[in-house]
Amino acid sequence: MSVPAETADLLAYIEASPTPWHCVAETAARLEAAGYTSVDETAKDWPGDAGAKLYVTRGDGSIIAWRMGSAPPADAGFRVIGAHTDSPNLRVKPKPDRHNVGYHTLGLETYGGVLLATWPDRDLGLAGRVTVTDGDAMRTELIRVDRPICRIPNLSIHLNRGVNKDGLILNKQTHLPAVWAIGDTETPGAFAAWLAGEAEVATDDVLGWDLCLYDVQPPAFGGRDDAFIFAPRLDNQHSCHSGLSALLASDEDDAPKATSVLALFDHEEIGSRSSRGAQGSFLRDVLTRVAGGTASDMARATASSFLVSADMSHGVHPNYADKHDPQHRPMMNGGPVLKTHNEWRYATDVESSATWRAICRDAGVPCQEFVNRTDLACGSTIGPIVASSLGMKGVDVGCAQWSMHSIRETGGAEDPPLMIAAMRRFFGWG
Repeated sequence: MSVPAETADLLAYIEASPTPWHCVAETAARLEAAGYTSVDETAKDWPGDAGAKLYVTRGDGSIIAWRMGSAPPADAGFRVIGAHTDSPNLRVKPKPDRHNVGYHTLGLETYGGVLLATWPDRDLGLAGRVTVTDGDAMRTELIRVDRPICRIPNLSIHLNRGVNKDGLILNKQTHLPAVWAIGDTETPGAFAAWLAGEAEVATDDVLGWDLCLYDVQPPAFGGRDDAFIFAPRLDNQHSCHSGLSALLASDEDDAPKATSVLALFDHEEIGSRSSRGAQGSFLRDVLTRVAGGTASDMARATASSFLVSADMSHGVHPNYADKHDPQHRPMMNGGPVLKTHNEWRYATDVESSATWRAICRDAGVPCQEFVNRTDLACGSTIGPIVASSLGMKGVDVGCAQWSMHSIRETGGAEDPPLMIAAMRRFFGWG
């Protein structure tokens, strides 16, 4: 099969985004290239003219972009696509230096629901952000060490005879420290000194860091006919890319009455409970200002608004098909998946699901359905959080994938253009 241009662009987006902070930086760069202007939360006034294209960030890990509609938001509402920039991974502790039997290792902490067994025996780089002194001030900048710095080596099967029967069980404290050097003596502060060298500053100028390990192997097309994509962080940079691509593509359409909004949040994988997460005030703060600044403006706007919460979906697995409800088995390359849960783990209800199906039909895009097996616990998304906190109608959708929360996941190569087309139609809906 020919490789869709949208999917090749998705792989480039993921390769540029080893961390949520890099994801926001890449998103901002693409917005700027398309004529969007950055605004600051501390600014007294933001441009509000019809057609204005703006974005704002918070905490480097969350970003909201919008294109003003032809009618005021208080009258026409918002069309919001929400997704999250973070993915489960391993992060470097504040005092990471360890030494044991002649090897230097780094102490790591899990972030989110990591599928731990997929991390050993990978070529691991380090990326994130580092805060340093800059004269009398401080600055925080992105850093990326795109070479195999770390390794979490598996124990040989000869010393773990039951591993194929009992499964690989990793203790997060004792089995996860990543090997990164050989040396006979302990060297406290060695990591900070090395990091200072990478950042080209003095060791004493390093004040702290948010650093993630990541697999340096780049994303790729795969399968006999290139029908698959193999990549890290499909959950949920796939949805971030779809929403961003749809927003930029919709700029070419006639200006809709409603204001188009893309909201990408950090910290979804750990519950969204932060100032820049979906449970924080970021989206409400931004939409209130865009709507006109008053509680009444905001209430009127949200009453006419609609949220598409975009997060990846569990595609039916040929080796574990019994893990799906028999009537709800999404296929990769089958198009967007509509996700429903009657205990409100997703924001979908009968009215919002009908709207999404109509959008897909109007865009010429197939719509699949997912409902969790009734006897299995269901995950959740930012959808119910945003919909309930803002009083906004919403729906949960995603593209099918395998190996969710693995260091390397699998998706369908034909799904990105289908989701982008549906989201583009959504921005002009109503």
